[in-house]
Amino acid sequence: MAKKFLTLGIGASSVALAEYEASGSRLTLVNYGTAALAAPLDQGDADAILSPAILEIVREKGIKPGKVAVALSGQMVFTRFAAIPFAGNDEAKFDQMVRYEIEQNIPVPIDEMVCDRQLLGETPNGDKAVLVVAAKVEQVEAISSALAATGFEPELVDVAPLAVTNALRASVPDDGSCSIVLDIGAKTTSLVIIEGEKLYIRSIPIAGNSLTKEIAQALGCTQEEAEGIKRESAYVSMGGVTEDEDETLDRISKVCRAVLTRLHAEISRSVNFFRSQQGGGAPTKMYLTGGTALLPQIAEFFSDSLQIEVDFLDPFAAIATGPAVDRDALGVDAAFLSTTAGLAVHMAGAAQLSVNLMPPSLLDARAERARIPFVAAGAVALVAASVCLLFAAMRCSEVASARAEAAEECRTRLQAEADAVKKAKESAEKAEADASALRDLMLRRNLAVVRLNAVREALGDDLWIERWDDGKVTVRGWKDRVANFVARTASKDGGKHQTAAEIVVARLKASPVVESVSVADMTELGKGGCLVQFAVEVKFR
Repeated sequence: MAKKFLTLGIGASSVALAEYEASGSRLTLVNYGTAALAAPLDQGDADAILSPAILEIVREKGIKPGKVAVALSGQMVFTRFAAIPFAGNDEAKFDQMVRYEIEQNIPVPIDEMVCDRQLLGETPNGDKAVLVVAAKVEQVEAISSALAATGFEPELVDVAPLAVTNALRASVPDDGSCSIVLDIGAKTTSLVIIEGEKLYIRSIPIAGNSLTKEIAQALGCTQEEAEGIKRESAYVSMGGVTEDEDETLDRISKVCRAVLTRLHAEISRSVNFFRSQQGGGAPTKMYLTGGTALLPQIAEFFSDSLQIEVDFLDPFAAIATGPAVDRDALGVDAAFLSTTAGLAVHMAGAAQLSVNLMPPSLLDARAERARIPFVAAGAVALVAASVCLLFAAMRCSEVASARAEAAEECRTRLQAEADAVKKAKESAEKAEADASALRDLMLRRNLAVVRLNAVREALGDDLWIERWDDGKVTVRGWKDRVANFVARTASKDGGKHQTAAEIVVARLKASPVVESVSVADMTELGKGGCLVQFAVEVKFR
């Protein structure tokens, strides 16, 4: 019978939820979905940020909640390499030495961390090479709580760099050569260098957000506008004096090249460290994945700067796809799903790198739930025993009185247990109702934030919201700032829109959360008409 695995990759700006099916040694992608996070998880409540994104995927893709394997992003975990002297068969002594390495090299008290280790073979000196992975217990429990609010239960807590590496090993045969895996996300870039049993992992704080920030500074626009420009028209310059007839695009391409040149310097530094400290060889190939890896000409840039072969990681080269999966869409989305593919390989028992950062509190809770069937079996056994006692009492008159008293006592205990079970069931039903109400509340709160952001993005920095009555939004701006607003926009769209109201209406119409919008009225206020005011009627989806 085929087994099904739910996998969840948590990034800095988005999450990917995927469902896989395993039949023997064959994995199949059955369904998947991605959703943006309203804010980074390290900047707010996980319940309010993570739960709405997961529920959005569940509603859109129809994925049924259940036990799920989770991968934490690179910036959420600590990874350290250590050489531990060989301790023979004394596992306790070996674990004690690993614990000492954790205490010495991870800047968080060990009691506040959940840790695991992965053996990587032996060093040239005969020591055991160990990769130590750790995360804050509080952060993992917060993510678990957010998942529980959506009906999911963590079964495995992996880390994204190792999951991506497992996806690579499952899709590309290991020929013993040295390879680089570069997972370029929004906030950080996870670098993995792998050669046989040798492994090096590093999180580099240069990624998609770095590109957005530099584009915003170069063009003098907002971060939101720069992000849109990056997604729509940015690409990496190949180093020519002038590559694009459009001066703006040419400038953006050179900004992208400058940022990636800094990333290239960090990669080279990491390669040198790997070769000097772990005796590794020179990399011969690089595999790109992550959302920012979709930037045009990025592969050519790294191939030229590193002088090695560069390709995009295809995590589904050895994983089949079900009939519900759009293969054309998967060609682009694969960059966001490498982590989930690695999790599926781990769940199927085929992973070369296996760590689990499940906190003891979650493991204890799961063990407690596993004991419930045995308690129920014990109750059934007690009932059977009482029946036997009553039957014996009917057959043996000389002990009828004593047996009757024993049966009554047993019945009283069973009744008390039955009452406790009933009370627990009622409590569970109430908790489910409360959780459902909380999920609805979070969805409504998130919806209000999304609508407000849509209006704010349309107004830019020169206009403000004066009043909001249902779908009628009253907007104001100083007359001179409004004129600059119109002129600046005209320079970008060729004067397509003549008034601030027309610009705002056009931007709102382009928002995916707006169904229709129209201008209600427009007036000038203040002495000499120094203020411009207009109202728009907005109908949200």
